[in-house]
Amino acid sequence: MKHRDKKEDPQAIVPGRKPVLELIDASPERIDTIFLQQGGHGKEIAAIVERCKIANIRFRTIPRQELDKLYSGNSQGVVARIAPQDFVDLETLLEQALDAPLPIIVALDQVQDPGNVGTLARTLYALGGAGLLVPKDRTAYLGAAAHKSSAGALAKLPVAKVVNLARALDQCQDQGFNVYATGLGPTATNMYEARLSTPAILVLGNEEKGVRPNVLKRATQLVTIPLARPFDSLNVAQAGAIVLAEFARLRMG
Repeated sequence: MKHRDKKEDPQAIVPGRKPVLELIDASPERIDTIFLQQGGHGKEIAAIVERCKIANIRFRTIPRQELDKLYSGNSQGVVARIAPQDFVDLETLLEQALDAPLPIIVALDQVQDPGNVGTLARTLYALGGAGLLVPKDRTAYLGAAAHKSSAGALAKLPVAKVVNLARALDQCQDQGFNVYATGLGPTATNMYEARLSTPAILVLGNEEKGVRPNVLKRATQLVTIPLARPFDSLNVAQAGAIVLAEFARLRMG
């Protein structure tokens, strides 16, 4: 189940068919998601859908009551949610990462809880990490909840958003970054026995499903956190913090 901020920032919402069309034409990069009311129709709705597809803008069809939670006024069945986070391109993130105290980028594979993203950003920034890499679809909205959990770290960390995370990881490897993923299985190595080196990408997976197979294929090494007691799993933010701390320890040593 996807988590959403309990209360959206009203300044991050653009309602109405014509305003949304104008926003798509003027600043498509500013749009996080466009929400369309189920059953909506007309030339403007069709134009919005078509332009979203052309500009690769994420859009969703939702029931009227959900749309009303985003905007209680007359939305004409269309609401655009603005991305409050400024994004950088992947190439810029990789270049900047080399100068970070801890040259490691955390890649989030469909992590959907904004609280987890914010907490990870807080840990990453505190340890000197370089930034975040997220896919465009099925990723937590980096709004008020994520920023609050990050204690301001999200405003300081560069974040790159990509259409295809697997291909982005290929690019990272081409630029000399080792790619590590967390997970379980016969091929996983105890993280304290693994040869962890930077510059690196640390891939953390969805809260329930973990890292997707196609993304996992790109990992240089699959690492696991050894647990002293039988336990289902750690929260993704907790797991990320443990692995990042080990990278930091090795870097300082």
